Amino acid sequence: MALNWPFPRIVAHRGGGLLAPENTLAALRCGLAHGFHAVEFDVMLAHDGVPVLMHDEQLGRTVAGSAAVPTLTSAELMVMDAGSWFGPAFVGEPVPTYRQAFEFCRQHDIWMNVEIKPAAGFEQITGSVVAALTQEWLGRDQRPPLFSSFSFDALMAAKDVAPAIPRGLLVNKIPPDWEARLQALTAVALHTDHKTLTVKQAQAIKSAGYGLFCFTVNDAVRAHDLFRWGVDGFCTDRIDMIGVLFN
Repeated sequence: MALNWPFPRIVAHRGGGLLAPENTLAALRCGLAHGFHAVEFDVMLAHDGVPVLMHDEQLGRTVAGSAAVPTLTSAELMVMDAGSWFGPAFVGEPVPTYRQAFEFCRQHDIWMNVEIKPAAGFEQITGSVVAALTQEWLGRDQRPPLFSSFSFDALMAAKDVAPAIPRGLLVNKIPPDWEARLQALTAVALHTDHKTLTVKQAQAIKSAGYGLFCFTVNDAVRAHDLFRWGVDGFCTDRIDMIGVLFN
């Protein structure tokens, strides 16, 4: 029996897609300005155990430098420029903490797909910390986020700490043992690259009773095809083209 998908169908990738520097408060503001009350972003632990919004373990792409995130404290990261790489309008945009992003989303009624993005060797602790803090911060009337991760160990740790917060396993390509992994995690969904997904796989996942979420869909024709296949939702970089009411 297929899962009745309880989450938003269209999610702004890394906050603002291609319109703002990823994983920043500026990105969240951009997504909101385009009508998105559903966002995805990445969370990684700094050296002091504070979760921050960051996709890459090594600096250099969105934040200047060559250090690794686990070697820097959250205070050091928060004064770094995460916006200049994107454009002059975002010079000085800082690396935000997960708490800052969480509070922004709570204030503006934005649902979160929180991708737990552990640095190598920090899988379990990242899952545990993110889950514990999320559980602590959640308000009584606030919609819980959906945790997702490519790390099975991180999701398992999150499950142990906050079993009531739903989980989705991220995979680039659907493995033969996908159902066993989802069962072990008590996951509600499988998240996969739409480019590697087949109709047969989509049907199997839905028939097994799981949600099916895709990344990162930036073409309207492809989006329509995926919905016809039974895909429940997807994140997009093209929040200017694929809006929240897309169907």
